[in-house]
Amino acid sequence: MDAGDAGPVLAIYQAGMDGGNASFEDAAPDWAGFDAGKLPQHRYVAVDEAGGVLGWVAVSRVSGRAVYAGVVEHSVYVDPGVQGRGVGRALLDALIASTEAAGIWTIQSGVFPENAASLTLHRAAGFRTVGVRERVGRHVSQGGRWRDVVFLERRSPKIA
Repeated sequence: MDAGDAGPVLAIYQAGMDGGNASFEDAAPDWAGFDAGKLPQHRYVAVDEAGGVLGWVAVSRVSGRAVYAGVVEHSVYVDPGVQGRGVGRALLDALIASTEAAGIWTIQSGVFPENAASLTLHRAAGFRTVGVRERVGRHVSQGGRWRDVVFLERRSPKIA
C-alpha cells in the first residue's frame, strides 16, 4: 500500500464506516493522516486482475515503549462488493507473515460484537477473544449509543 492506493483505500474505509459496525469513526481521514498512523512495512492492499483495490490491511503501534515493540493493532477492510470471497483472509495471512518476519509477537484488534463476519474471519486466522470491553465508547454517528468491543489478539507461535 502506498499513496497511489489512497483513493480506493480511503473509499473502502469509508464504506466500512458507513455500514455502522466497523469503527467508532464517522469519516475516513485524508491520506496524510492515514499514512502517518500506519507502519509502512506492514500494510497491504489486495487487488484484482485489473489492479483495482479490493481491500486493505494495516497496523499501528500500540505504544512507543520498548516492551511493546512486538505488539501492533491492526485494521482490515474489504470492499463490500467482494466480501466473503477470501480477500480478508488473504490480507490477514500477508499481515501475519510480515509481522512474524519482523519479530512482532502479538497482533490485536477490537471488533464490534455485531460484526459477525469479522469475528469469524479473525478466529479462522488464529485470533482469540481476550475479552469484551463493555460500553467502552459512544458511537457519535449513531446518536451517542454505547458500544461494546470484542478485544482480539493473535500471538505468534513462531516468536518465543
